[in-house]
Amino acid sequence: MSESTTPQNGPQGHRTVLLRGGDVHSPADPFATAMVVERGHVAWVGSEGAADAFADGVDEVVHLDGALVTPAFADAHVHTTATGLALTGLDLTRARSLGEALALVREHTAARPHDRVLLGHGWDAARWSDGRPPTRAELDEAAGGRPLYLSRIDVHSAVVTTALLDLVPGITGRTGFHADAPLTADAHHAVRAAALGALTPQQRAEAQRAALRHAASLGIGSVHECAGPDISGEDDLTGLLRLAADEAGPRVVGYWAQHGEEGIARAKELGALGAAGDLFVDGALGSHTACLHAPYTDSGHTGTAYLDAAAVAAHVVACTEAGIQAGFHAIGDAAVSAVVDGFRAAAEKVGLARVRAARHRVEHAEMLTPETIAAFAELGLTASVQPAFDALWGGDDGMYAQRLGAERARTLNPYAALLRTGVPLAFGSDSPVTPLDPWGTVRAAAFHQNLEHRVSVRAAFTAHTRGGWRAIGRDDAGVLVPGAPADYAVWRTADLVVQAPDDRVARWSTDPRSGTPGLPDLTPGAELPVCLRTVVFGQPVFVRPEE
Repeated sequence: MSESTTPQNGPQGHRTVLLRGGDVHSPADPFATAMVVERGHVAWVGSEGAADAFADGVDEVVHLDGALVTPAFADAHVHTTATGLALTGLDLTRARSLGEALALVREHTAARPHDRVLLGHGWDAARWSDGRPPTRAELDEAAGGRPLYLSRIDVHSAVVTTALLDLVPGITGRTGFHADAPLTADAHHAVRAAALGALTPQQRAEAQRAALRHAASLGIGSVHECAGPDISGEDDLTGLLRLAADEAGPRVVGYWAQHGEEGIARAKELGALGAAGDLFVDGALGSHTACLHAPYTDSGHTGTAYLDAAAVAAHVVACTEAGIQAGFHAIGDAAVSAVVDGFRAAAEKVGLARVRAARHRVEHAEMLTPETIAAFAELGLTASVQPAFDALWGGDDGMYAQRLGAERARTLNPYAALLRTGVPLAFGSDSPVTPLDPWGTVRAAAFHQNLEHRVSVRAAFTAHTRGGWRAIGRDDAGVLVPGAPADYAVWRTADLVVQAPDDRVARWSTDPRSGTPGLPDLTPGAELPVCLRTVVFGQPVFVRPEE
């Protein structure tokens, strides 16, 4: 990709830019090769011949050299500081055994002699040859007696050292405390707060910058930060929103996961869009804390319930009347049922039309039934989901099958059924649970491990671009049409194709007469597109150095 420029007229975001000589993914013109951006918005999309009329009147011409232009991705569920810490600190996702994990802890401990608390993320004993997490004694030895917090890959449990426990008064009396097993529930929330509270403002800002820079390098133009008092703290959210406002990078939309009137008031004060996000109704399957109707196959209990239907209903009513979004974290089928029952009770009180108009959200929503899917559609709920979960944990031999048995596991993450029923989808990563990887996310949905749950690449791409904007109440963005915000990415990729899970659909949509714009080939094993440039509101926030 090359470019020629004329003298700048005003701020970067106010310049008029012509992109030409590539492929522009736009419903306004499925064969578009050029686009004009003016004052931070898309002004025109069309053909190469028509682009000549604009060439002399713009501040910059970007020659795409065959590159693809798409809307920038929107990641609808991110923990930004934790993502940055995982990128720059102790990442255990690559550990294949307990021994490797402990070796990484020792290396990290030696490399960070001055940190008040050591932090790491990503261990997954279900994938280790040993099959068990480290004991506290093993961690105390590996960390040299220093405070250490290691979150499991799903971030719903953690193993810690004795020195960190000593920093949390009353920890042994909290729900979820185990003398020599991963901490869950309130005990986990308390040690996480202590660990993150030990970060200096400078460390936190460095982690946030690292995460946002990485997101921009992947063509992500906006992220939904899922914060809360049990997750990351008020200073973390306000610092992130301030950093995003002051520095060029992806847009950040904040959510604050606190229940009730107090939570709504705090969400407004902190600048959050809603009292939503990871407002926990339950935990996660990997940590045996997702709340189920029937017991886990590999454990004799049904998980953990944090909120019941009555609490859900009260929060939805309060948020609806306050004019902000409500939202909940719900993974297990019992948790999803509680959410549905709560929303229905709220609709009876304030009216179904008001509940639907508020576009409330449910995060994860993994264990669904035809009845709860129909309820999502009826209540106008957005399903904020993470396709990479299936790629990582699905299949007959994956973690889902270990926890639930193969039959129940096959029902998880039914994206095709959600779309058929009319439930809006917004895709995200839940980073650092799974990495920021937008094209990989689209691929995971299109090539779901259960054939019945697969959706077309086009539908998955829409859920990861326009779906994120719709989830925050914006129907005018996430698509390259005149008047839309100029949030876009430029990609180096191979030939464009149309991929669909049903051969009949594929045959129709690949016919040129259908006017269906192509997208990169995401067949597993194919090389994913490389981001050359990311632009937010007309302003470049990432340019690949060699371009």
